[in-house]
Amino acid sequence: MGTTAPGPGHAELLGAILDATPVGVLAVDPSGRVEVANRAAIRLLELEGDPVGTALAGVPGLNSGDLARLVRETARDRQPRSGTLTRRTHHGQDVRLRAEVRPLDAGRSTVVVTLERAEGGSSPGTPTELFYRAFLDSRDAIEVTNRDGFLVDVNPAFERIYGFSRSEAIGQRPNIVRSPKTSREEYQQMWKELLDPAKGYWSGEIVNLDRQGREHTVLLTIDAIRDRGGTITHFMGVATDLSEQRTLQLQAIRQERLASLGQLAAGVAHEINTPLANILLMADSLGRRSQDEWVRQRAETITHQVESAAKIVRGLLEFGRSHPPEVARSDLVAISHDAVEFLRGKQSADIAVVERHESAELPVRVNRVQLLQVLVNLVNNAMDAMDDRGELRIESRAVDGWAEVAVTDQGTGISDEVLPHLFEPFFTTKPPGKGTGLGLSICHGIVQSHGGEISVRTAVGKGTTFTVRIPLATELASDEP
Repeated sequence: MGTTAPGPGHAELLGAILDATPVGVLAVDPSGRVEVANRAAIRLLELEGDPVGTALAGVPGLNSGDLARLVRETARDRQPRSGTLTRRTHHGQDVRLRAEVRPLDAGRSTVVVTLERAEGGSSPGTPTELFYRAFLDSRDAIEVTNRDGFLVDVNPAFERIYGFSRSEAIGQRPNIVRSPKTSREEYQQMWKELLDPAKGYWSGEIVNLDRQGREHTVLLTIDAIRDRGGTITHFMGVATDLSEQRTLQLQAIRQERLASLGQLAAGVAHEINTPLANILLMADSLGRRSQDEWVRQRAETITHQVESAAKIVRGLLEFGRSHPPEVARSDLVAISHDAVEFLRGKQSADIAVVERHESAELPVRVNRVQLLQVLVNLVNNAMDAMDDRGELRIESRAVDGWAEVAVTDQGTGISDEVLPHLFEPFFTTKPPGKGTGLGLSICHGIVQSHGGEISVRTAVGKGTTFTVRIPLATELASDEP
Protein backbone atom coordinates (compact mmCIF):
# COMPACT_ATOMS: atom_id res chain seq x y z
CA MET A 1 0.00 0.00 0.00
CA GLY A 2 1.49 3.35 -1.07
CA THR A 3 1.21 6.81 0.39
CA THR A 4 -0.53 9.78 -1.19
CA ALA A 5 1.28 13.05 -1.58
CA PRO A 6 -0.43 15.61 0.66
CA GLY A 7 -2.61 18.09 -1.19
CA PRO A 8 -3.73 21.50 0.01
CA GLY A 9 -6.21 20.04 2.48
CA HIS A 10 -4.15 17.11 3.62
CA ALA A 11 -1.86 19.14 5.90
CA GLU A 12 -4.78 20.35 8.00
CA LEU A 13 -6.19 16.81 8.10
CA LEU A 14 -2.87 15.30 9.19
CA GLY A 15 -2.52 18.00 11.85
CA ALA A 16 -5.97 17.23 13.20
CA ILE A 17 -5.21 13.50 13.29
CA LEU A 18 -1.91 14.19 15.05
CA ASP A 19 -3.60 16.31 17.71
CA ALA A 20 -6.37 13.73 18.19
CA THR A 21 -4.01 10.83 18.93
CA PRO A 22 -3.52 10.10 22.67
CA VAL A 23 0.16 9.32 22.14
CA GLY A 24 2.62 12.19 22.31
CA VAL A 25 4.40 12.78 19.02
CA LEU A 26 7.41 15.02 18.49
CA ALA A 27 9.55 15.75 15.46
CA VAL A 28 13.02 16.61 16.78
CA ASP A 29 16.17 17.73 14.98
CA PRO A 30 19.53 16.16 15.87
CA SER A 31 20.39 19.04 18.21
CA GLY A 32 17.37 18.15 20.36
CA ARG A 33 15.07 21.02 19.32
CA VAL A 34 11.37 20.43 18.71
CA GLU A 35 10.09 20.99 15.16
CA VAL A 36 6.56 19.62 15.65
CA ALA A 37 4.63 18.61 18.77
CA ASN A 38 1.06 17.37 19.10
CA ARG A 39 -1.27 18.16 21.99
CA ALA A 40 -0.54 14.89 23.82
CA ALA A 41 3.21 15.61 23.78
CA ILE A 42 2.63 19.16 25.04
CA ARG A 43 0.46 17.77 27.84
CA LEU A 44 2.87 14.96 28.82
CA LEU A 45 5.86 17.32 28.93
CA GLU A 46 3.87 20.27 30.32
CA LEU A 47 5.31 22.52 27.60
CA GLU A 48 4.33 26.16 27.78
CA GLY A 49 3.74 28.49 24.82
CA ASP A 50 4.74 27.56 21.30
CA PRO A 51 6.74 24.31 21.56
CA VAL A 52 8.50 24.78 18.20
CA GLY A 53 12.17 25.53 18.79
CA THR A 54 12.06 24.31 22.40
CA ALA A 55 15.24 22.47 23.43
CA LEU A 56 14.55 19.14 25.15
CA ALA A 57 17.42 19.96 27.51
CA GLY A 58 15.38 22.89 28.80
CA VAL A 59 12.20 20.96 29.65
CA PRO A 60 11.81 21.25 33.46
CA GLY A 61 11.77 17.97 35.39
CA LEU A 62 12.71 15.78 32.40
CA ASN A 63 15.84 13.64 32.46
CA SER A 64 16.49 15.11 29.04
CA GLY A 65 20.01 13.72 28.81
CA ASP A 66 18.63 10.25 28.16
CA LEU A 67 16.17 11.43 25.51
CA ALA A 68 18.78 13.64 23.84
CA ARG A 69 21.11 10.66 23.63
CA LEU A 70 18.43 8.51 21.99
CA VAL A 71 17.69 11.31 19.49
CA ARG A 72 21.37 11.88 18.71
CA GLU A 73 22.16 8.19 18.20
CA THR A 74 19.06 7.59 16.06
CA ALA A 75 19.84 10.60 13.86
CA ARG A 76 23.41 9.38 13.44
CA ASP A 77 22.91 5.75 12.46
CA ARG A 78 19.21 5.85 11.39
CA GLN A 79 18.39 2.93 13.71
CA PRO A 80 15.26 3.05 15.95
CA ARG A 81 15.70 3.13 19.69
CA SER A 82 13.53 3.04 22.78
CA GLY A 83 13.87 3.87 26.45
CA THR A 84 12.10 4.82 29.65
CA LEU A 85 12.28 8.40 30.92
CA THR A 86 11.36 10.00 34.22
CA ARG A 87 9.71 13.42 34.40
CA ARG A 88 8.82 15.33 37.55
CA THR A 89 5.53 17.19 37.14
CA HIS A 90 4.80 20.71 38.36
CA HIS A 91 3.10 19.04 41.36
CA GLY A 92 6.28 17.19 42.32
CA GLN A 93 5.15 13.73 41.15
CA ASP A 94 7.43 11.43 39.14
CA VAL A 95 5.92 10.12 35.91
CA ARG A 96 7.58 7.45 33.80
CA LEU A 97 7.34 7.85 30.04
CA ARG A 98 8.02 5.26 27.38
CA ALA A 99 9.91 6.81 24.44
CA GLU A 100 10.22 5.36 20.95
CA VAL A 101 12.63 7.20 18.64
CA ARG A 102 12.59 6.48 14.89
CA PRO A 103 14.30 8.11 11.89
CA LEU A 104 12.07 10.01 9.50
CA ASP A 105 12.21 8.33 6.10
CA ALA A 106 12.14 11.57 4.12
CA GLY A 107 15.81 12.23 3.46
CA ARG A 108 16.01 14.46 6.53
CA SER A 109 17.97 14.12 9.75
CA THR A 110 14.82 14.82 11.81
CA VAL A 111 13.63 11.95 14.04
CA VAL A 112 10.15 11.19 15.35
CA VAL A 113 9.68 10.66 19.07
CA THR A 114 6.53 9.04 20.46
CA LEU A 115 5.82 9.35 24.17
CA GLU A 116 3.28 7.62 26.39
CA ARG A 117 2.96 6.96 30.08
CA ALA A 118 4.78 3.78 31.05
CA GLU A 119 2.32 2.99 33.81
CA GLY A 120 -1.12 4.08 34.92
CA GLY A 121 -2.09 5.24 38.40
CA SER A 122 0.18 5.06 41.41
CA SER A 123 0.83 1.32 41.39
CA PRO A 124 2.54 -0.91 38.81
CA GLY A 125 0.28 -2.61 36.29
CA THR A 126 1.99 -5.00 33.86
CA PRO A 127 4.75 -7.38 34.99
CA THR A 128 7.24 -5.14 33.17
CA GLU A 129 6.08 -2.14 35.20
CA LEU A 130 6.21 -4.21 38.39
CA PHE A 131 9.82 -5.22 37.80
CA TYR A 132 10.83 -1.68 36.89
CA ARG A 133 9.21 -0.40 40.09
CA ALA A 134 11.22 -3.00 42.04
CA PHE A 135 14.33 -1.72 40.22
CA LEU A 136 13.56 1.85 41.28
CA ASP A 137 12.61 1.04 44.88
CA SER A 138 15.43 -1.41 45.67
CA ARG A 139 17.75 -0.34 48.50
CA ASP A 140 20.60 -2.10 46.70
CA ALA A 141 22.51 -0.30 43.96
CA ILE A 142 21.52 -1.78 40.60
CA GLU A 143 23.33 -1.06 37.37
CA VAL A 144 22.57 -2.35 33.86
CA THR A 145 25.14 -2.28 31.07
CA ASN A 146 24.97 -3.26 27.43
CA ARG A 147 27.10 -6.16 26.26
CA ASP A 148 30.00 -3.76 25.59
CA GLY A 149 30.04 -2.79 29.26
CA PHE A 150 28.56 0.71 29.05
CA LEU A 151 25.91 1.69 31.60
CA VAL A 152 22.40 2.03 30.16
CA ASP A 153 20.56 2.48 33.46
CA VAL A 154 21.13 2.80 37.22
CA ASN A 155 18.58 3.00 40.00
CA PRO A 156 18.15 5.69 42.70
CA ALA A 157 20.04 3.55 45.26
CA PHE A 158 23.08 3.66 42.96
CA GLU A 159 22.81 7.46 42.89
CA ARG A 160 22.46 7.63 46.70
CA ILE A 161 25.33 5.28 47.54
CA TYR A 162 27.88 6.42 44.96
CA GLY A 163 26.87 10.06 44.48
CA PHE A 164 26.65 9.93 40.65
CA SER A 165 23.38 11.02 39.08
CA ARG A 166 21.67 8.75 36.58
CA SER A 167 22.41 11.07 33.67
CA GLU A 168 26.10 11.23 34.68
CA ALA A 169 26.41 7.45 34.97
CA ILE A 170 24.65 6.43 31.73
CA GLY A 171 27.17 5.99 28.94
CA GLN A 172 30.04 5.48 31.40
CA ARG A 173 31.62 2.19 32.37
CA PRO A 174 31.06 0.76 35.87
CA ASN A 175 34.71 1.47 36.64
CA ILE A 176 33.66 5.02 37.66
CA VAL A 177 33.21 3.42 41.12
CA ARG A 178 36.21 1.08 40.89
CA SER A 179 38.69 1.01 43.77
CA PRO A 180 42.41 0.18 43.49
CA LYS A 181 41.81 -2.33 46.28
CA THR A 182 40.11 -4.66 43.80
CA SER A 183 42.88 -6.41 41.87
CA ARG A 184 43.08 -6.86 38.12
CA GLU A 185 43.09 -10.63 38.68
CA GLU A 186 39.77 -10.41 40.48
CA TYR A 187 38.20 -8.55 37.56
CA GLN A 188 39.64 -11.08 35.10
CA GLN A 189 38.05 -13.91 37.08
CA MET A 190 34.77 -11.95 37.12
CA TRP A 191 34.67 -11.69 33.32
CA LYS A 192 35.72 -15.30 32.90
CA GLU A 193 32.72 -16.48 34.92
CA LEU A 194 30.30 -14.00 33.31
CA LEU A 195 31.20 -15.06 29.77
CA ASP A 196 31.12 -18.77 30.61
CA PRO A 197 27.86 -20.11 29.07
CA ALA A 198 27.74 -22.81 31.75
CA LYS A 199 27.72 -20.23 34.56
CA GLY A 200 26.96 -16.69 33.40
CA TYR A 201 27.18 -14.92 36.75
CA TRP A 202 29.73 -13.72 39.30
CA SER A 203 29.35 -12.87 42.99
CA GLY A 204 31.88 -11.59 45.47
CA GLU A 205 32.77 -8.96 48.06
CA ILE A 206 34.72 -5.97 46.73
CA VAL A 207 35.48 -2.38 47.69
CA ASN A 208 34.04 0.42 45.53
CA LEU A 209 34.56 4.18 45.74
CA ASP A 210 31.85 6.84 45.70
CA ARG A 211 32.16 10.22 44.03
CA GLN A 212 33.94 11.68 47.08
CA GLY A 213 36.50 8.86 47.17
CA ARG A 214 34.94 7.17 50.21
CA GLU A 215 35.15 3.40 50.35
CA HIS A 216 32.08 1.16 50.29
CA THR A 217 32.46 -2.55 50.91
CA VAL A 218 29.76 -4.19 48.80
CA LEU A 219 28.52 -7.68 48.02
CA LEU A 220 28.31 -7.52 44.22
CA THR A 221 26.38 -10.00 42.09
CA ILE A 222 26.51 -9.66 38.29
CA ASP A 223 24.37 -11.67 35.88
CA ALA A 224 24.80 -11.98 32.13
CA ILE A 225 21.41 -11.42 30.43
CA ARG A 226 20.97 -13.47 27.25
CA ASP A 227 18.37 -13.49 24.51
CA ARG A 228 16.53 -16.63 23.43
CA GLY A 229 19.40 -17.55 21.15
CA GLY A 230 21.84 -17.48 24.07
CA THR A 231 23.61 -14.29 23.01
CA ILE A 232 24.56 -11.88 25.79
CA THR A 233 22.68 -8.59 25.41
CA HIS A 234 23.18 -6.95 28.80
CA PHE A 235 24.77 -7.35 32.22
CA MET A 236 23.01 -6.51 35.49
CA GLY A 237 24.89 -5.87 38.71
CA VAL A 238 23.32 -5.68 42.17
CA ALA A 239 25.52 -4.25 44.95
CA THR A 240 24.54 -4.57 48.61
CA ASP A 241 26.36 -1.93 50.67
CA LEU A 242 28.01 -3.69 53.63
CA SER A 243 29.58 -0.56 55.17
CA GLU A 244 27.01 -0.22 57.95
CA GLN A 245 27.13 -3.96 58.61
CA ARG A 246 30.93 -3.83 58.92
CA THR A 247 30.67 -0.95 61.39
CA LEU A 248 28.22 -2.92 63.53
CA GLN A 249 30.48 -5.96 63.41
CA LEU A 250 33.48 -3.92 64.56
CA GLN A 251 31.41 -2.47 67.41
CA ALA A 252 30.36 -5.96 68.46
CA ILE A 253 33.97 -7.16 68.38
CA ARG A 254 35.02 -4.19 70.46
CA GLN A 255 32.33 -4.88 73.06
CA GLU A 256 33.48 -8.49 73.29
CA ARG A 257 37.06 -7.30 73.83
CA LEU A 258 35.90 -4.89 76.51
CA ALA A 259 34.10 -7.68 78.36
CA SER A 260 37.11 -10.00 78.13
CA LEU A 261 39.53 -7.32 79.29
CA GLY A 262 37.23 -6.44 82.17
CA GLN A 263 37.50 -10.01 83.44
CA LEU A 264 41.25 -10.00 82.81
CA ALA A 265 41.66 -6.73 84.71
CA ALA A 266 39.99 -8.12 87.81
CA GLY A 267 42.34 -11.11 87.81
CA VAL A 268 45.40 -8.95 87.14
CA ALA A 269 44.53 -6.60 89.99
CA HIS A 270 44.26 -9.50 92.44
CA GLU A 271 47.28 -11.52 91.28
CA ILE A 272 49.79 -8.78 90.44
CA ASN A 273 49.08 -5.75 92.61
CA THR A 274 50.11 -7.49 95.87
CA PRO A 275 53.54 -8.73 94.67
CA LEU A 276 54.13 -5.38 92.96
CA ALA A 277 53.48 -3.59 96.23
CA ASN A 278 55.91 -5.91 98.06
CA ILE A 279 58.63 -5.36 95.44
CA LEU A 280 58.11 -1.60 95.69
CA LEU A 281 58.47 -1.67 99.50
CA MET A 282 61.63 -3.80 99.40
CA ALA A 283 63.24 -1.62 96.71
CA ASP A 284 62.44 1.51 98.70
CA SER A 285 63.82 -0.03 101.89
CA LEU A 286 66.97 -1.22 100.13
CA GLY A 287 67.58 2.21 98.66
CA ARG A 288 67.17 3.97 102.00
CA ARG A 289 69.39 1.58 103.97
CA SER A 290 72.30 1.17 101.54
CA GLN A 291 75.13 3.66 101.35
CA ASP A 292 76.34 2.25 98.05
CA GLU A 293 75.41 4.62 95.21
CA TRP A 294 75.27 1.77 92.67
CA VAL A 295 72.76 -0.13 94.85
CA ARG A 296 70.66 2.97 95.41
CA GLN A 297 70.48 3.66 91.64
CA ARG A 298 69.44 0.07 90.96
CA ALA A 299 66.77 0.28 93.68
CA GLU A 300 65.46 3.47 92.10
CA THR A 301 65.33 1.74 88.69
CA ILE A 302 63.33 -1.12 90.22
CA THR A 303 60.94 1.42 91.74
CA HIS A 304 60.36 3.10 88.36
CA GLN A 305 59.76 -0.23 86.62
CA VAL A 306 57.26 -1.33 89.26
CA GLU A 307 55.41 1.99 88.95
CA SER A 308 55.22 1.45 85.18
CA ALA A 309 53.76 -2.02 85.73
CA ALA A 310 51.27 -0.61 88.24
CA LYS A 311 50.25 2.04 85.69
CA ILE A 312 49.43 -0.69 83.18
CA VAL A 313 47.34 -2.51 85.80
CA ARG A 314 45.45 0.70 86.59
CA GLY A 315 44.89 1.23 82.87
CA LEU A 316 43.45 -2.26 82.53
CA LEU A 317 41.12 -1.67 85.44
CA GLU A 318 39.96 1.63 83.96
CA PHE A 319 39.61 0.09 80.50
CA GLY A 320 37.48 -2.75 81.79
CA ARG A 321 35.05 -0.56 83.69
CA SER A 322 31.54 -1.08 82.33
CA HIS A 323 29.43 0.84 84.85
CA PRO A 324 28.29 4.34 83.84
CA PRO A 325 30.33 7.20 85.33
CA GLU A 326 29.01 9.47 88.06
CA VAL A 327 28.35 12.75 86.30
CA ALA A 328 27.69 16.34 87.28
CA ARG A 329 27.28 19.61 85.42
CA SER A 330 30.63 20.97 84.32
CA ASP A 331 32.22 23.30 81.76
CA LEU A 332 34.08 21.80 78.79
CA VAL A 333 35.99 25.05 78.20
CA ALA A 334 37.34 24.99 81.76
CA ILE A 335 38.25 21.30 81.51
CA SER A 336 40.11 21.97 78.24
CA HIS A 337 42.07 24.78 79.87
CA ASP A 338 42.89 22.60 82.90
CA ALA A 339 44.25 19.86 80.61
CA VAL A 340 46.67 22.36 79.05
CA GLU A 341 47.75 23.66 82.45
CA PHE A 342 48.22 20.11 83.75
CA LEU A 343 50.86 19.49 81.05
CA ARG A 344 52.34 22.98 81.09
CA GLY A 345 55.56 21.72 82.75
CA LYS A 346 56.10 19.06 80.10
CA GLN A 347 55.59 21.46 77.23
CA SER A 348 58.70 22.25 75.18
CA ALA A 349 59.58 25.92 74.73
CA ASP A 350 59.28 25.36 70.96
CA ILE A 351 55.64 24.21 71.19
CA ALA A 352 53.12 27.07 71.01
CA VAL A 353 49.79 26.13 72.60
CA VAL A 354 46.85 28.11 71.20
CA GLU A 355 43.40 27.93 72.82
CA ARG A 356 40.36 29.09 70.84
CA HIS A 357 36.93 28.84 72.41
CA GLU A 358 33.86 30.18 70.60
CA SER A 359 31.92 30.43 73.88
CA ALA A 360 32.97 31.40 77.36
CA GLU A 361 31.29 28.25 78.66
CA LEU A 362 30.13 24.91 77.22
CA PRO A 363 27.92 23.19 79.83
CA VAL A 364 28.10 19.39 79.84
CA ARG A 365 27.11 16.66 82.28
CA VAL A 366 30.24 14.55 82.71
CA ASN A 367 32.55 12.89 85.17
CA ARG A 368 35.00 15.76 85.28
CA VAL A 369 38.03 13.65 86.29
CA GLN A 370 37.45 11.17 83.48
CA LEU A 371 36.97 13.82 80.80
CA LEU A 372 40.07 15.65 82.05
CA GLN A 373 41.92 12.34 81.68
CA VAL A 374 40.76 12.12 78.04
CA LEU A 375 41.92 15.63 77.13
CA VAL A 376 45.23 15.31 79.00
CA ASN A 377 45.91 12.12 77.05
CA LEU A 378 45.07 13.77 73.70
CA VAL A 379 47.15 16.88 74.43
CA ASN A 380 50.05 14.74 75.65
CA ASN A 381 49.92 12.60 72.48
CA ALA A 382 49.82 15.76 70.35
CA MET A 383 52.97 17.08 72.04
CA ASP A 384 54.75 13.77 71.46
CA ALA A 385 53.69 13.75 67.79
CA MET A 386 55.25 17.16 67.13
CA ASP A 387 58.75 16.21 68.29
CA ASP A 388 58.84 19.22 70.65
CA ARG A 389 58.16 21.93 68.07
CA GLY A 390 55.19 23.47 66.24
CA GLU A 391 51.74 24.81 67.09
CA LEU A 392 49.22 22.86 69.13
CA ARG A 393 45.61 24.08 69.00
CA ILE A 394 42.76 23.35 71.40
CA GLU A 395 39.45 24.61 70.03
CA SER A 396 35.92 24.24 71.36
CA ARG A 397 32.49 25.11 70.00
CA ALA A 398 28.79 24.23 70.22
CA VAL A 399 27.46 22.38 67.13
CA ASP A 400 23.86 21.17 66.77
CA GLY A 401 23.34 20.22 70.42
CA TRP A 402 26.90 18.96 70.92
CA ALA A 403 29.82 20.42 72.82
CA GLU A 404 32.91 19.86 70.70
CA VAL A 405 36.59 20.13 71.59
CA ALA A 406 39.33 19.50 69.01
CA VAL A 407 43.05 18.94 69.66
CA THR A 408 45.19 19.62 66.57
CA ASP A 409 48.93 19.03 66.21
CA GLN A 410 51.41 19.75 63.44
CA GLY A 411 53.05 16.36 63.66
CA THR A 412 53.77 13.70 61.08
CA GLY A 413 50.16 12.54 60.76
CA ILE A 414 48.84 8.98 60.85
CA SER A 415 49.22 6.53 57.97
CA ASP A 416 46.29 4.70 56.37
CA GLU A 417 47.64 1.42 57.74
CA VAL A 418 47.63 2.63 61.35
CA LEU A 419 44.39 4.64 61.30
CA PRO A 420 41.91 1.71 61.60
CA HIS A 421 43.70 0.39 64.70
CA LEU A 422 44.04 3.62 66.71
CA PHE A 423 41.43 2.78 69.35
CA GLU A 424 42.30 -0.90 69.69
CA PRO A 425 43.66 -1.96 73.11
CA PHE A 426 47.44 -2.48 73.33
CA PHE A 427 48.01 -0.95 69.88
CA THR A 428 50.74 1.70 69.94
CA THR A 429 53.19 3.28 67.51
CA LYS A 430 55.43 4.57 70.30
CA PRO A 431 58.82 2.94 70.98
CA PRO A 432 58.97 0.14 73.59
CA GLY A 433 58.61 1.51 77.09
CA LYS A 434 57.03 4.76 75.86
CA GLY A 435 53.40 3.66 75.63
CA THR A 436 51.07 0.89 76.81
CA GLY A 437 48.63 1.07 73.88
CA LEU A 438 45.75 1.66 76.30
CA GLY A 439 45.51 5.47 76.29
CA LEU A 440 43.28 5.98 73.25
CA SER A 441 41.28 2.85 74.04
CA ILE A 442 40.51 4.24 77.49
CA CYS A 443 39.66 7.65 76.00
CA HIS A 444 37.29 6.00 73.52
CA GLY A 445 35.55 4.06 76.29
CA ILE A 446 35.18 7.14 78.52
CA VAL A 447 33.74 9.30 75.75
CA GLN A 448 31.28 6.57 74.71
CA SER A 449 30.14 6.06 78.30
CA HIS A 450 29.16 9.76 78.31
CA GLY A 451 27.01 9.31 75.20
CA GLY A 452 29.61 11.04 73.05
CA GLU A 453 31.99 10.17 70.25
CA ILE A 454 35.62 10.67 69.37
CA SER A 455 36.90 10.98 65.81
CA VAL A 456 40.20 11.62 64.06
CA ARG A 457 41.15 13.54 60.93
CA THR A 458 44.72 13.30 59.70
CA ALA A 459 47.05 14.06 56.80
CA VAL A 460 50.47 12.44 56.58
CA GLY A 461 53.17 15.05 56.95
CA LYS A 462 50.73 17.79 58.00
CA GLY A 463 49.21 16.82 61.34
CA THR A 464 46.26 15.27 63.14
CA THR A 465 43.05 16.47 64.78
CA PHE A 466 41.21 14.48 67.45
CA THR A 467 37.67 15.72 68.07
CA VAL A 468 35.62 14.85 71.16
CA ARG A 469 31.86 15.45 71.07
CA ILE A 470 29.71 15.40 74.22
CA PRO A 471 25.98 16.24 74.40
CA LEU A 472 25.40 19.80 75.58
CA ALA A 473 23.70 20.14 78.98
CA THR A 474 20.78 22.44 78.25
CA GLU A 475 18.73 21.81 81.39
CA LEU A 476 18.84 24.36 84.20
CA ALA A 477 19.85 21.82 86.81
CA SER A 478 22.07 21.98 89.85
CA ASP A 479 25.45 20.33 89.95
CA GLU A 480 23.99 17.27 91.59
CA PRO A 481 24.24 14.16 89.42
